[in-house]
Amino acid sequence: MYTTQILADHLMTYPSAALPAEARQSALCCILDAVTAAVVGSEIGGAQVARAIARQEFGVGRAPIWFTGESLGTTAAAFCNAASASTLDFDDGHRGARGHPGAAVVPVALSVAGETDAPADEILAAVALGYEAGIRIAVAQNPDAIRSRQSGRWTGYGAVAAAGRLYGTGPAALAQALSIAGVLAPNQEANGSSGYAKCTGNDVKEGIPWSVTTGLLALQLAERGFTGPLDLLDHHSHFDPLVIAASFEQPMEISNVYFKPYSCCRYIHPALDSLAAVFRRVDFTPTKVVSVDVHTFQWALRLANSVSPKTLTDIQYSLPYCIAIAAIDGIAALAPIGEAQLARPDLCDFARTVHLLVDHDIDRRFPTETLAYLSVHTSDGPTVTSDVTAPRGDKARPMDWDELVDKFRGATRKKLSPKAQRTILNGLSAMNRGDAAPFLQCLRMPLIQ
Repeated sequence: MYTTQILADHLMTYPSAALPAEARQSALCCILDAVTAAVVGSEIGGAQVARAIARQEFGVGRAPIWFTGESLGTTAAAFCNAASASTLDFDDGHRGARGHPGAAVVPVALSVAGETDAPADEILAAVALGYEAGIRIAVAQNPDAIRSRQSGRWTGYGAVAAAGRLYGTGPAALAQALSIAGVLAPNQEANGSSGYAKCTGNDVKEGIPWSVTTGLLALQLAERGFTGPLDLLDHHSHFDPLVIAASFEQPMEISNVYFKPYSCCRYIHPALDSLAAVFRRVDFTPTKVVSVDVHTFQWALRLANSVSPKTLTDIQYSLPYCIAIAAIDGIAALAPIGEAQLARPDLCDFARTVHLLVDHDIDRRFPTETLAYLSVHTSDGPTVTSDVTAPRGDKARPMDWDELVDKFRGATRKKLSPKAQRTILNGLSAMNRGDAAPFLQCLRMPLIQ
């Protein structure tokens, strides 16, 4: 059998009742986190444009565009919700995959569930299995052959897996859908820190909404007899098939995701947490900072790192500017970032004092670990140096359910009333008890300003 066929068989025969308790809780956490990211990203320009195009080009349907009161077809709604969830870089990620599964898998699973009225246990299993498929394939990539590490290269597989589970697609058709989705995925060769283009502050970013679209369309095509190259994942030049086809009895990858307390590239987070640690040790004013030396890994220096960002995406990929926001506005101002922080003179001036340096030991430990430490030099005191720091939200420093609830409440406080926040959290509690209807209904309510 081809690897696509083995994976499809795993996905369609795995019983929902066998989902480990840890994976089930992780699925609930991932749903809450994706919704948090979508709420705060829903009114950003790129997400608004995505909705406008979807209204124009796709047909009506039952699937909600989250928190707008509108509904479209399943593919269109998933595209819109993925665009909102990924626009501010506030969504979850996976260290081994070096990307972001949740902004694709969760919108797909919930959009299909809104169409099919799927029960809670099936939704949670579909989310977990969507993560499993996408992450396994991402981890199995040969970086010598697949140069771009952007999420859109592999999140479409997760979309196929989650949707196929909820639609009850047969294994043969699902294998074809995986093959088609892999070919049609956005190639992302140019974009991001692993691409050749240098203008990274753009709305394409990781290509996640586009992978959702190609994944869901691949599933529809396969169910009607359209075929793809079933041997897509069997070539060691590009993938390690054994990683992809391994038994699902192993611990599920959804329990290994990280969550992000700040809405910027994950490569920036260890430096931000290092700065926060310095703040806890020493009370100093930003005006007395002469310079900040950030010691980190090489890939962090591949970000655009603009000291005078023109867009919110520029901020998300600028380590110096995010350090400036944390130092002047406080680290909570990164949860999430906003238009008021664009090209502010005080932030630009501080960002120019931030120097990025590669630490060879830290670089050697990347990407298994993303670490940093920094030294703050002041005009009236000694230099203060932090410890080497791993970012909050990783498995080594996890964010539990209560912390994700705090993130949700804090980040969405300007978008959702306290009553609406409680309704969403109560809906997730109901899903955990086996009733998906209250939470799915929450997604249909408009934002309350």
